[in-house]
Amino acid sequence: MKKALKWIGIVVASLAILLFIASRVLQSQTKKHSPEDTVELVSGDTEISVFYNRPSKKGREIFGGLVPYNEVWRTGANEATTFTTNKDLVIDGQTLAAGKYTLWTIPDEDNWAVIFNKKMYGWGVGFNGEASRNPDADALKTMVPVEKLNQAVEMFTIAIENNPLVLTLSWDQTKVSVPMEAK
Repeated sequence: MKKALKWIGIVVASLAILLFIASRVLQSQTKKHSPEDTVELVSGDTEISVFYNRPSKKGREIFGGLVPYNEVWRTGANEATTFTTNKDLVIDGQTLAAGKYTLWTIPDEDNWAVIFNKKMYGWGVGFNGEASRNPDADALKTMVPVEKLNQAVEMFTIAIENNPLVLTLSWDQTKVSVPMEAK
């Protein structure tokens, strides 16, 4: 009996190690196609950073295709995108308190909803393929107009511009800008 329990323990431990290794390999393979990036802005005593994963267009129709209109998007690939600020920011007349947020969007042809959510999520989508965002944890939601670009942006790109302070999201022939002001 003790010998059987010992072998069961060895088999279970071996399977756990194999599953751990397989998950790491799968994660590294996935991230090759949508690499991680962090953009940062330090201006005076204001520090803002965004961590996200950058999917590529690869000839696909992005908005209205790969990223459906009028549905919550995790705003990148893999893990949920995070936005961190050490200062309160004013966005569309609303205050976003200093802290760490997940960044979500609801794309449309003419306008996007840009959402800062207080909850941290792992992958950003559930097993059903839907965004993990809990709307009850939304800290701020704003609508911004879409700017059509003449030249396609191959990799999804987030930037933070200064003077004036603006968060931009660009991919394919679409760009949205979120004006911000440090408090």
